[in-house]
Amino acid sequence: MKIAVITAALLLLGMANPCWAESDKELLTALLHDFMAGASANDVAAHERFWAEDLVYTSSSGLRFGKADIVEGMKAEAGSGEPETVYSAEDVQIRLYGDTAVVAFRLMGSPRGGGGQLMQYFNTGTFVKRDQQWRAVAWQATIIPDPEPVP
Repeated sequence: MKIAVITAALLLLGMANPCWAESDKELLTALLHDFMAGASANDVAAHERFWAEDLVYTSSSGLRFGKADIVEGMKAEAGSGEPETVYSAEDVQIRLYGDTAVVAFRLMGSPRGGGGQLMQYFNTGTFVKRDQQWRAVAWQATIIPDPEPVP
């Protein structure tokens, strides 16, 4: 009897786990898209919410910095007018590992109002769930160069 109860409990836990996974994937997807909207508006609060205090960010130019540097830069830009670029995330892939997640996607930077050149980056972020909140603790951005014209 005890074995049957333990087996049933383990089965229920196993079946519940994918539900938690879907919920966390949905939360991370929403967090990413909300962040893209905030970044497109130079919203400092969006950066405060998205990045962990102990963030390690490696930019596409090879510079490494943390959350304080990002927020300081955003505050310096605040009030300087409407941002020139609208950001979006495409081809989002999320891998969950308990309270850790890897989010990979194609970041698109479109000039506001059309014209100009579309920017594309592969981004990979590592998120950790702390106090029931997902935060990015590591980030890597890699520019996707324009394809070379075929002669």
